[in-house]
Amino acid sequence: MNGKLLALLLAFFPAPAMAQSYGGLGDEAPGFDMPKRGAPIVFPKDHGAHPRFRTEWWYLTANLHGADGAAYGMQWTLFRFGLEPPRQQSDGWADRNVWMAHAAATSASEHLFAETRSRGGIGTAGVEADPFKAYIDDWSLEARDASFDKARVRAQGPEFSYSLDLTRGGPFVLQGDAGFSQKAETGQASHYYSQPFFSVAGTLKLRGRDIAVSGRAWMDREWSSQTLAPDQKGWDWLSLHLANGDALMLFRFRGLRDYVSGNWISADGATSLLSSDDISLVPLAQTAIGAHSLPTRWRVQVKSRRLDIETTPLNPKSWMGASWSYWEGPISFQGSQAGEGYLEMTGY
Repeated sequence: MNGKLLALLLAFFPAPAMAQSYGGLGDEAPGFDMPKRGAPIVFPKDHGAHPRFRTEWWYLTANLHGADGAAYGMQWTLFRFGLEPPRQQSDGWADRNVWMAHAAATSASEHLFAETRSRGGIGTAGVEADPFKAYIDDWSLEARDASFDKARVRAQGPEFSYSLDLTRGGPFVLQGDAGFSQKAETGQASHYYSQPFFSVAGTLKLRGRDIAVSGRAWMDREWSSQTLAPDQKGWDWLSLHLANGDALMLFRFRGLRDYVSGNWISADGATSLLSSDDISLVPLAQTAIGAHSLPTRWRVQVKSRRLDIETTPLNPKSWMGASWSYWEGPISFQGSQAGEGYLEMTGY
C-alpha cells in the first residue's frame, strides 16, 4: 500500500472507531446523506455509485459444484468509502473516495483470499451503471448489456483465480421495506437490494488446477452513511437458496439489544418482510480461528413458514484475514428444507 492511500484509510478508519464498531460503520457521518424510508430504488441508475453516501458495496457470492464432484465457493466484493462529502470539484485528484475489494475461493480444505485497494479519480477503480461495470485493477463484475441478463465476474489472487459467467433467472429484489433495510431500533439503515437468481458457470483455478464449475450466485447491493448503531459490534448474515426455489435473507446485528430481520423471497421474486419475533438464529457450534471464536453452525427457524434447519459450513476456517477481518463462506443446510447458501459474520 502506498503512503498516501494508507493515510486516507487511517483518516477514515481511526483506531478508536475500529474498536467501537465494526469498521467504524457506527460513527456519525456529518455532511453525508442518510437512507430515507420511501426513497425509490431505480434501475439501472442505482447499480452505480452513490457518492452522497459514505459507504457502499457490490457483493457477489456463489455456491459452486465442480466437475470433479467437489463443492466450492467464491466471493467477489467491491467497497467504496467516502472520506468526506463530495465537493463541487471532485474528479481526478480531488476525488475523496477510497476503493477496496476482496476475492475468495473456498473448498472443504482451503480458503484462499486476496485484497486490493485503490484511491478514486485515477481510473483504476470505479462503477458504471449502464451497462453495469464494477472494477478495480484487473478484477471486474460486468454486465453484458443494460438488462443485466448476462454478466461475468473475474478475479485472481495468490494460488487462485476465477472467470465465471452469470445468467439472471429472476428479478432484482428489494430488501427490507421496499429497499429500506433497518438495522437498529434507533433507526440506522441502508438502501439494500439483491439478485438471488443468478445461475453461474465457468472455471475456478486452485493452485494451478483448472476446475469446471457451475452453481448459483447471490449479489447484494447496499449503500448507507451509518450502517451500525454506536453500540453494535458487527453482524451475522445468511443468504439461503432453498430446494423449492425460494430464497431467504436473514441478519442479526449484535449490540446491547440484538436487531434481527429478514426477507422471504418466493421463486417468482415476491418478498415478505420477516419480523424479529418470527426469526430464531441459534449458534450450535464454535470454531476457533487464531484469537477468534465464531459460531460456524446455526439452527435457523422462521416460524411463520415452518422452516427449521441446521447449517453446516463447507470449510469452518473460512476466515478473511483482510484489513477488515471477518468470516465468509459457503454453507449447506438440512431440516424442514434442504439447500445451500452463504454465511457472513463480522465483529468477532
